[in-house]
Amino acid sequence: MAPHHQQRALLLFPLVFLLLLLAPPLAGAWGKEGHIMVCKIAEKYLSEKAAAAVQALLPESAGGELCTVCPWADQVRWHYHWASPLHYANTPQVCNFKYSRDCHNSRGQQGMCVVGAINNYTDQLYSYGQKTSYNLTESLMFLAHFVGDVHQPLHVGFQDDEGGNTITVHWYRRKANLHHVWDVSIIDTAIKDFYNKSMDTMVEALKMNLTDGWSDDIVHWENCKNKHATCANDYAIESIHYSCNYAYKDVEQDITLGDDYFFSRYPIVEKRLAQAGIRLALVLNRIFGGGEADDIPLQVQ
Repeated sequence: MAPHHQQRALLLFPLVFLLLLLAPPLAGAWGKEGHIMVCKIAEKYLSEKAAAAVQALLPESAGGELCTVCPWADQVRWHYHWASPLHYANTPQVCNFKYSRDCHNSRGQQGMCVVGAINNYTDQLYSYGQKTSYNLTESLMFLAHFVGDVHQPLHVGFQDDEGGNTITVHWYRRKANLHHVWDVSIIDTAIKDFYNKSMDTMVEALKMNLTDGWSDDIVHWENCKNKHATCANDYAIESIHYSCNYAYKDVEQDITLGDDYFFSRYPIVEKRLAQAGIRLALVLNRIFGGGEADDIPLQVQ
């Protein structure tokens, strides 16, 4: 786990939050749209207790919407330098994830990866309603963001290419890197080509799939053996699988990625966004639901 003192709030948090909320998003995770979509989905599956707790923890500037703060952790990456490695985990060029081998920062500190961060902030949020030294508003915003990150396949990619960041490609005619393609380009292209340039229309389509096309899968997505904390380790294992079988597959330096790549990969992106939303709701329902969530299937509120 990351040292607890590193997770605490800095001074002048409300001012810092407001300034950073207005700042342009930084590359390196699901783009702003991806994180907003994950949290818009999660909001619909929160229990009454979880929704009330989230509302109580959100900063006033969020306007009562969790999705408003879900890109926040990217906007503070260079302000909270210690948090940068918490957005991802890398493997040594192998298609499997092992926490003991892969979850550390560049100095070898264990727990300093996206899986450790999810577990750590979940643990912090269990202190909600008690006297605590944690800034639970930040804990919530970090958790919501990192659950999204661990579902982006290349956030559990290969160390040598930094999760695809050093693989230069052309997305149709535009130069990019492979990581950016999965963070932003596939989502942007889908919104433009399929959803009339509307992120909200894409979100509604994902929600419809959750009650229709993916309805039989949700039970499996919800399944988590760790009833107290999270199944972030399992989500990382899924992501490295998708990285190897979809993100990296048939890609080499300076390749042009077009329709063949897009049409075979965007269903994976949409599925991972939906899974992240469902699982974020599940984690929050467990934290704030007083133990009820383990026995109650997710329902749209």
